[in-house]
Amino acid sequence: MHRRFLLLAAAALPFAALPGFAAAAETIRIMKSPSCGCCTAWADHLAAAGFQTEVRNVADADLWAMKERLGVSGDLSSCHTAMAGPYVIEGHVPAGDIQRLLAEQPKALGLSVPGMPIGSPGMEMGDEREAFDTLLILADGTTEVFASHS
Repeated sequence: MHRRFLLLAAAALPFAALPGFAAAAETIRIMKSPSCGCCTAWADHLAAAGFQTEVRNVADADLWAMKERLGVSGDLSSCHTAMAGPYVIEGHVPAGDIQRLLAEQPKALGLSVPGMPIGSPGMEMGDEREAFDTLLILADGTTEVFASHS
């Protein structure tokens, strides 16, 4: 069995134990800190783009453990972690990038928008915007730019 499959399957076990978390690829399963408002705003962004979202509030220690199990290193991390089909989605990734990922189905762990760039989905602050890249996380943990946003 492929190591990536085993890692993703093990990481998804907490979701499988919850009613309704065994969902289709268009459902984004989100783990976030209970006090994080920007994560809720990101979930709203996804819903507006047509995704179903399932949000689970978890303790910070559990969230960081989940990131580690999924292969999300500290330099790729953000405030929430999600699963879209077999892919990890880390941080404020635009819905269009997730749609493209699911359509193209590259051999990868998933996508990340490291940090919390101002103007990224869920991090809107009026007209203020920072340029940011969505990174494709490859199976070996390296990354490449998947999309650039300015």
